[in-house]
Amino acid sequence: MPVRIASAEWRGNLPQGRGSLQTETGSVKGSYSFASRFEEGAGTNPEELIAAAHAGCFSMALANALAKAGFEAESVRTTAKVYLEKGEAGFGITRIHLECRARVPRIEASAFLEHARAAKEGCPVSRALAATPIELDAALET
Repeated sequence: MPVRIASAEWRGNLPQGRGSLQTETGSVKGSYSFASRFEEGAGTNPEELIAAAHAGCFSMALANALAKAGFEAESVRTTAKVYLEKGEAGFGITRIHLECRARVPRIEASAFLEHARAAKEGCPVSRALAATPIELDAALET
């Protein structure tokens, strides 16, 4: 299996410094700062990238699980919210909320939810983030 690579560089101190990051393919490239991470400043941040990775991984895992069960998903759209909060030990990712809406012909809602819960537990990014509580809100669209 391939190894995926990304790099980042930070220059300066934490409050005034600036950083840049890039994936090996160049598909993701951007700047980040204290303001983009802990406030509402321009640029990206590590938590946004974790959210993108988790949403993508979960969507693929759910589509695969549905296909293995004989259901072809027309679409699986997932939004991941990664919560960065300050606690007694400093800042930490305290929880992740996955919201999924899918179009899957001929599947019962209960069967869909069963596959969604399994995908949440089994996708590689969920497993990597297992120390963080992961919430799931999954529903079918008509």
